[in-house]
Amino acid sequence: MNRAETTDVAVPPQAASAANPKWMTILGWVLTLAPSALLIMSGVGKLMGVEDVSKEFARLGYQQGVHIPIGIAELASAAMYLIPQTAVLGAILLTGYMGGAIATHVRLGEPVIMHIVIGVVIWLAIFLREPRLRRLIPWRS
Repeated sequence: MNRAETTDVAVPPQAASAANPKWMTILGWVLTLAPSALLIMSGVGKLMGVEDVSKEFARLGYQQGVHIPIGIAELASAAMYLIPQTAVLGAILLTGYMGGAIATHVRLGEPVIMHIVIGVVIWLAIFLREPRLRRLIPWRS
């Protein structure tokens, strides 16, 4: 296959932003900030060792002290999601994080709809704000 036949063409940032309607970018960022704020507050609470967090982790069946590495993973993933250059990787990591939360609550027979909604919003937001991702996941017309 020669260079003219490849579909993996680097798009300059100016062209990428031109391909993304302004309303999509704005809505994508609004939807990005909502779950990010929740995850950052949750991660900070885990790192600060808030007593309610420790009690909840014990109730969920986790060993004492495990909330620290989970909080670090949560904050790191949320930070990557907020940085445009690493946003897709952040979304992938947050999907795994939410999957773990869902598995924990399913095991206990608790509702998981909020965790699912957060995961969907994470991907809807990145889909709206990242034109390169939309080229990978095209809608049929």
